[in-house]
Amino acid sequence: MAVRATVSRFPKNEDEQESSGLPWGVTVTPFASKDENGLSPVYGSDGDLLPRCENCYAYFNTYCELDQWAWNCSLCGTLNGLTSQAIARYSHPRSCAETMSSFIDLELSMEGSEEEMMQARPVYVAAVDLSSSEEFLELTKSALQAALEALAPGSLFGLATFSHKMGLYDVQGPIPVLKNVFISPDTEGTLPIELEDVMPLLQFLAPVETCKDRITAALDTLRPTTSWERTTGAGQGLEGVLMGGRGFGAAMEALVKYIGSEYGNTFALARVFAFMSGPPDYGAGQLDTRRYGEQYASKGEDADRALLPEQTPFYKDLAVVAVQAGVCVDIFAVTNEYTDLASLKFLSIESGGSLFLYSNTDDSTLPQDMYRMLSRPYAFGCILRLRTSSEFKPGHSYGHFFPDPQYENVQHIICCDSFATYAYDFDFTSTTGFSRYASEQPVLQIAFQYTVVVPPEELSASRLVSATRGKHLLKRRLRIRTLQFGTARNMNELYDSVDPEAVLSILVHKVILASLEQGVREGRMLLRDWLVILTAQYNDASKIVQFKNGGSIASQVDVAFSQCPQLQPLPRLVFALLRNPLLRFHEEGVHPDYRIYLQCLCSALEPGSLHRVIYPVLMSYSTPDKQAYPRHSLSRAALITSGSPIFFLDAFTTLIVFYSSTADPTLPFPPPQDCLLRSTINKLKQERSITPKLIFIRGGQDDASAFENYLIEEQDVDGSGFTSVMGFVSFLEDVTQSVMEYMK
Repeated sequence: MAVRATVSRFPKNEDEQESSGLPWGVTVTPFASKDENGLSPVYGSDGDLLPRCENCYAYFNTYCELDQWAWNCSLCGTLNGLTSQAIARYSHPRSCAETMSSFIDLELSMEGSEEEMMQARPVYVAAVDLSSSEEFLELTKSALQAALEALAPGSLFGLATFSHKMGLYDVQGPIPVLKNVFISPDTEGTLPIELEDVMPLLQFLAPVETCKDRITAALDTLRPTTSWERTTGAGQGLEGVLMGGRGFGAAMEALVKYIGSEYGNTFALARVFAFMSGPPDYGAGQLDTRRYGEQYASKGEDADRALLPEQTPFYKDLAVVAVQAGVCVDIFAVTNEYTDLASLKFLSIESGGSLFLYSNTDDSTLPQDMYRMLSRPYAFGCILRLRTSSEFKPGHSYGHFFPDPQYENVQHIICCDSFATYAYDFDFTSTTGFSRYASEQPVLQIAFQYTVVVPPEELSASRLVSATRGKHLLKRRLRIRTLQFGTARNMNELYDSVDPEAVLSILVHKVILASLEQGVREGRMLLRDWLVILTAQYNDASKIVQFKNGGSIASQVDVAFSQCPQLQPLPRLVFALLRNPLLRFHEEGVHPDYRIYLQCLCSALEPGSLHRVIYPVLMSYSTPDKQAYPRHSLSRAALITSGSPIFFLDAFTTLIVFYSSTADPTLPFPPPQDCLLRSTINKLKQERSITPKLIFIRGGQDDASAFENYLIEEQDVDGSGFTSVMGFVSFLEDVTQSVMEYMK
């Protein structure tokens, strides 16, 4: 569980927090196997026996004062008695995880019989769009072949298709059998027959280890529906326009209900992979994509604002049903046409799944992403709870979760991998703030309750070996992290404790929220105003700007935060965020689906990865085996002055190796497999949640625009992105003027 605070020393009261201009909060990556310093939790058992405070329900931790019969809660100060069982337990403190470390992971007892726990097998279902092309289906087949290799033995797999009809495959016999049911064209319609009556669920879900060859044979039979089939099947659409016949909504609704019937019996979590080649345009959940064309042409309405909200609650409502049925949906959209991901995204992110967008089939990393996603560990049925000491409380919470309808600051996460990150900001509960006494420092406790599936091979060392052959065991665990923070004695100490990447995370969440609610223009204004206020407050606290006769000298304004290294990255990060497609205008050619995909990606990334998405890392090499500089600014000037022949850019989703036009022609291109640069690339690719696209460019010979587009510092912050003498320097001048206006 990695936790990063925007400031490692908290502001001492509300006035100081407001006058600092800084966001105050934390990012939490609950299922990360280590903390932000690379330390693992102390593992233990008997999580049910862990003492809890009678007043605030916080868990006992190393910051609590413990005596023979009682303990003081480190969050609220309440004195709690110990049970005779706990007294005996804590008479040998080195044997208990909770007395050894403030970061613990304890096993909990499971409800239900052991036999039921064994039977819960992982279930995976692929739903493939047949209203598509041969190329799309070939890519989908490759992705599913990769998935079959990644799935653990004992997993169950089902293959379904959708177009104007829905197909279910039975692959447990000698040859694959396909059964179809037609989808009603009505927007309120459902399937004429229950899927359970088309094919019993346990006939549809096949064990991967015995049926892999037959699943592959079934994949080979996938063919796109012909235009004739679509015409006769789908019939005439709205206003006589021919409909495409992609009945995605009705198919997903039926599939969730079908699989959900065995929730808690056959499986504890089911994952549905939905492969789409375009927008749902038939039956329930169909989307009217004409709004894109209309808004694109209109000048009267803010297109950025009009295209970000969903046009129907259908998929948001379906996500609620999916959560209740224990079904997590991952959407893989391979399309360059407007698909209205603004409406579709809820089905994936709110059910604990992911949203992937690929603009074409040629260089898509879908098979690699599929394998990567299924190879890494994940937790499900998770509950995340944040508690604070009494002087402050959580304000907003951000991320892909379901807030608990009954309890505050409790989030439900259906499926969580080791990369998924959530964020919180804090408010003071009173104007008094934190005490001056060191014994009463701010304390934060994060509790994460989750379930993991332990495959049979991991049980082989246990006593259950003979009984568990081929079966999976569910384990419920409780991970707790308790952190104590210092308080800043003054403003300079507060500024010196800033974590710029954590600040960026909170800012990105806030501007995404503002964009969705009020439009991209409002999101941009919010971000720019924040930087102006922060700069003004810093200058004021540092006593840099002196006002004489009601005015000040512009050259005095320290817009680069020269006296505070921790704040120095922020102007560049804000400039880069304003240049990012998240906040660029529709008329600049930012596709609304790509913007939604980026919003979903960025709102789940840990701070270090998010930094690379917003302001990529550019490093240089003198040879493929020798690094020259670890960090350059994203400007042409930096390239020229460095004199290095090779540059490596890491933009998280894209990795670019660029050989300058003046590089020695004897340098090997592309870099050989056994060099330092290649090992750096391979290490980065392995650590990513998605597969980055790797591009090699030779300056002077290849088209270098893919690389040059990332050199944003000479680009105008508000303009078309064309290189100009404006860019970052001019942006800082503009901020300086605004700071002077603000400080008058």
